[in-house]
Amino acid sequence: MAYPFAAADVLTAVDLNAMIGAPTQNTQTGTTYTAVLLDAGKTVTLSNASAVTLTIPAQASVSWAANTQLNFLNIGAGTVTITPAAGVTINGTPLTLATSKGGSLVRTASNVWTFIPFSSGEGAANFTNAATGTYTDAGISYKFITFTGSGSLVVDRAGFADVLIVGGGGAPNFSNANGAGAGGYIPVTNYFLAMGTHTITVGAGSVNAGQKGSDSALLQTVAVGGGRGDGNANRRSTGGSGGGVFNAGLSAAILNQGNVGSAGANSAGGGSGGAASGSTGGIGTSSSITGSAVTRAAGGGSTTGTSGGANTGDGGGGNNGSSTGGSGIIIVRVAI
Repeated sequence: MAYPFAAADVLTAVDLNAMIGAPTQNTQTGTTYTAVLLDAGKTVTLSNASAVTLTIPAQASVSWAANTQLNFLNIGAGTVTITPAAGVTINGTPLTLATSKGGSLVRTASNVWTFIPFSSGEGAANFTNAATGTYTDAGISYKFITFTGSGSLVVDRAGFADVLIVGGGGAPNFSNANGAGAGGYIPVTNYFLAMGTHTITVGAGSVNAGQKGSDSALLQTVAVGGGRGDGNANRRSTGGSGGGVFNAGLSAAILNQGNVGSAGANSAGGGSGGAASGSTGGIGTSSSITGSAVTRAAGGGSTTGTSGGANTGDGGGGNNGSSTGGSGIIIVRVAI
């Protein structure tokens, strides 16, 4: 992934976040909520024991962009009712969300939206690639495809999918024991896929000492490669998770993708599930998107010199060795 800067390694976390737009969650606990522009692309969770009214405002109130997607999930006991403001039309029924149910609204014209529920395969996208696995969980059947290298995803039915995007892990500096950061870790529920062929980029783990991992990308969602383990006392190590550095404050992670590395002569890389602590790399994150729990994107420690495993996104370990970062992975799952 090319950036309009001389060197990606010197970017701050703020710089990169502004470029990639990492997905986030908006938590609402009241009995009324009106959608806002910043909800676009996020998942809004609604949680209340009583009934909740969710209002979609008119174009005159909010400057909705074409094809805006709003995702909603009811995690409370009360039923959520989706209500159009005056002048707004919402196509699709029913416009209600029971407990543990979700749905998306897609803007198809000014003041016109289509509601797509997320249950029992309704509204699910479909890919024509051969699935690498199928399973059933909580009464819903899924199929998924795992990309261990770059390729293409062919979607013949637009709709929603669950995706996991992990960047490649960084590598430690050859001349010191500072471990590298894990690749960025992005799980997204109800990710809208339009019909067509979509490019899949799976980032490589760094095989060069003291270099960050490569980015993984699906559409506009980019999991940034893990930060390098850096032996230079004054250089920043920025990545999905930051690498171990000599000076405190120079390890930077990408918001909602990972955590910072530690600082010192024997520092470690951050992981997707937690920051590094001393010589111990940050923990990874477990996902059951394929039906079985797998932990990925852990930071490299400073004492083992262990390379990151293939398609884990793990950062390489330090200990003056020549370890490498683990390559990334992209998984797409749809209900069937």
